[in-house]
Amino acid sequence: MTVHIGTSGWQYRDWRGVLYPPGVPQRRWLEAYAEGFGTVELNNSFYRLPARELFAAWRERTPEDFVFAVKANRELTHVRRLREPAEQVRQLLGHAEGLGGRLGPVLLQLPPSLRADPALLDDCLSCFPAAVRVAVEPRHDSWWTPAVRAVLERRNAALCWADVEARPVTPLWRTADWGYLRLHLGTGLPWPRYAPDELHTWVRRLAAGRPDGSDLYVYFNNSEPDGAAVRDAVAFAGDAVAAGMKVDRVPRLPPQRERGGTGSPHGASSADRSAATASLPIRSASRASSCSSARRACAWARCPVSVRRISRCRADDGSCTC
Repeated sequence: MTVHIGTSGWQYRDWRGVLYPPGVPQRRWLEAYAEGFGTVELNNSFYRLPARELFAAWRERTPEDFVFAVKANRELTHVRRLREPAEQVRQLLGHAEGLGGRLGPVLLQLPPSLRADPALLDDCLSCFPAAVRVAVEPRHDSWWTPAVRAVLERRNAALCWADVEARPVTPLWRTADWGYLRLHLGTGLPWPRYAPDELHTWVRRLAAGRPDGSDLYVYFNNSEPDGAAVRDAVAFAGDAVAAGMKVDRVPRLPPQRERGGTGSPHGASSADRSAATASLPIRSASRASSCSSARRACAWARCPVSVRRISRCRADDGSCTC
C-alpha cells in the first residue's frame, strides 16, 4: 500500500512560516510545496479550467514523481449535472494532458442537490479512458444504493470517502483497486485541526479496508487557519508509517506556536508520531492571522464551514466546494 498524502491546493497565506519559509515569494510556493509533499489536489480547476499551457507549466515546476489530482470543472458536475458529459470530459482531459505523467486521479464532486441516477453516472464515467482514475464524491444520501455501488465497481471508479467533523459522511465502500479520502474538518484544537485519535481512527480504517497494497490518495481540505491541513497531513503520515504503511514524502515542519491553554492539543502522541515521521522521505521546509471559529452550515448538508470560507458556497445552487 502506497499512501499519497497532500492538501487541497497550495496557495494559502496562512502557510507562510509553516510550509513556506518567510523569504520564499508566492510565485515559488508550488516548488516549495512539491519539495515537501508528493501530491496536491487541484481545486481551482473546479471554478475555471486552466489552459493546457498552465497545466504544462505546473508539470515543469514539479519533480517527475509528483502527482496532481484534478477536481473536475463545475460545468460538468454542477451546471450540466453530469448530463451530456462527453464534451466536458474531453475538454478536461485535453487540458489536463499538459500534466503528462504527473496527472493523477480526477475528482467528480457532485452537488448536494443532485439525487442519485446510476445511469447518468455510468454514462459520465464511460467517457473517461480506462487508464484515468476517477473518484466520485456524491453529497446526497440517495446515492448510497447497491445500484450506484455496482456502477462504481464496474468502472473501477473510487467512491471518495469523506470526513466532516471527524466522522464519515459517505459509506466506506471499496469500489476500485485504489482509494481516495478527503478530510474536510476536524474537531481538534486549534480549530479546524484533527485531534490525534481522529487521525488514528482513519489510519486504522484505511489499513483494515485496503490490506492488499493498493494506492491511496489522502487530501486534507481544512486548509486555514495556521496551516491546519499541512500539520494534519504530516501528523497523519506519521501515524500511517507507525501502522506499517508505505507513505510518500511529507515535509518537516517547524514547531507549532501554542495558542491558549497549556500544552499541545496533539501532545499525547507527538513523540510517537515524530519518531514514525522520521522514517519518511522527508524534505526540509521552513502564523498568520486567525479567523473566527463561528460556523454556519453550507450546502453540503453536513459540512459546517467558518464564516471566512462561506464565500466558497455558490449563491445560485447553494453548493459548497469543500
